[in-house]
Amino acid sequence: MRGHFEYNLGDMQMSVVIPTFNRSRILRDCLEALENQDLPAKNFEVIVVDDGSKDTTKAVVASFAKRKQNFIYLHQQNQGQGIARNYGVQKARGEIVVLIGDDIIVAPNFLTEHLRFHLRNPQENQAVLGFTAWHPKLTLTPYMNWLTNGSSVMGKFGGHQFAYEKLKGKIEADYNFFYTSNISLKKTLLEKFPFDPEFSKYGWEDIELGYRLHKRVGLKLYYNAQAVGYHDHAMTEDSLSGRMKAIGASAHVFHKKYPELQKVPPLSKQFVFWLLSNPVSIFVLKFLRNLSQGKWTALYYYALSKKYFLEGLYSQGK
Repeated sequence: MRGHFEYNLGDMQMSVVIPTFNRSRILRDCLEALENQDLPAKNFEVIVVDDGSKDTTKAVVASFAKRKQNFIYLHQQNQGQGIARNYGVQKARGEIVVLIGDDIIVAPNFLTEHLRFHLRNPQENQAVLGFTAWHPKLTLTPYMNWLTNGSSVMGKFGGHQFAYEKLKGKIEADYNFFYTSNISLKKTLLEKFPFDPEFSKYGWEDIELGYRLHKRVGLKLYYNAQAVGYHDHAMTEDSLSGRMKAIGASAHVFHKKYPELQKVPPLSKQFVFWLLSNPVSIFVLKFLRNLSQGKWTALYYYALSKKYFLEGLYSQGK
């Protein structure tokens, strides 16, 4: 499981796998950034897995494939991004698979930085996490800032999108940072341990795989802050409900597989979440946020996220 690889830079080294669904506009920007990498085109391929889109996704990818042979289009019926990634991995020719989202705009040296760390860490169980930030063109809102600060409440809790502030000064990350918006692994590892198809809804499929790899092969996830991807997807508070309800619903699947992680919280913790997120608490926190010009913003959004999480959790039964 921990064998070494011999890299020959004259061969296909990396396969970038991108699942996508009805987001052809931003996908074009994503592919343009990959087209302009400083790594020679002969050393990598870009595999777009169309998860049943109804827009112009196929035409967008075809426009790149006409001029670049290393851009590949795959199509499947809508089954979710985990299954789409598995399909892309099956077709990948590179020894290293890079996973990003269709709304990630990577820096010119993105692939070089991922490859550099893999050359230093060639064992099969060694992976690389890059750094993801909001795209500079976006106007950041308090909600977006909360999403990417996992320490905004009591220095420990916060948004569920990213928590890179917890990696400051560190060279390794644990399975909780298995962010499929910017991560790379050996193809052979992903072939042996694909994404779990049970997680067809949003949430948990990435963390589940990270934890499974941690348990089964002792995953080493190295953090390279120089492998930068920019998240070009403005998000509003309206998106929180659907995301957290899906996470709550999927928590039961995760809990059955790994009860030791208590992804379905014990009743005592659920009660604490309810105290924090019941209608009266939400009203008070929103009032305090407005009265204090935003000082209670992080706690308000955290409470709101727990409200929706519990709704999703209870929708599937206790």
